[in-house]
Amino acid sequence: AQLVQSGGGSVQAGGSLRLSCEVSGYSTYCMAWFRQAPGKERREGVATIAPDGRTRYADSVKGRFTISQDNAKNTLYLQMSSLKPEDTALYECAAEDLLYCSTVGPFGYWGQGTQVTVSS
Repeated sequence: AQLVQSGGGSVQAGGSLRLSCEVSGYSTYCMAWFRQAPGKERREGVATIAPDGRTRYADSVKGRFTISQDNAKNTLYLQMSSLKPEDTALYECAAEDLLYCSTVGPFGYWGQGTQVTVSS
C-alpha cells in the first residue's frame, strides 16, 4: 500500500483542520492516525478505524477529532476541531492488515507526515 497525505498547516487555538490520506494498493486494512509532538520521542496513537467502520480514539482527542474514510475515494480523513496548542505535532497516517485494529499495530505502511501547528 502507498499512503499520500495532504492537509494540515497552522491554525489558532479553537480552530479546525482536516487531514487527508489517499491510499492505493490495499484492500481492507486497519487505518490509523498517529502524531509526534516536538521534543517527544514516541509517536502517540490518535485514532483508528477498522474495516467494519469501528473507530477508537485516544482520550486526549476524544470528542474533538473524528476519523473517517471514503472507500469510493480510497481516502482516510482526520477532522480536527477545537484544536489546542498541545495538538501541535507531525501527523502520520498508517495502514496494516491487522487481526485487531488498534494503535498498538504494528503498522507497516505509513504516509509521509504533515505538520499541524496550533497557536494560542
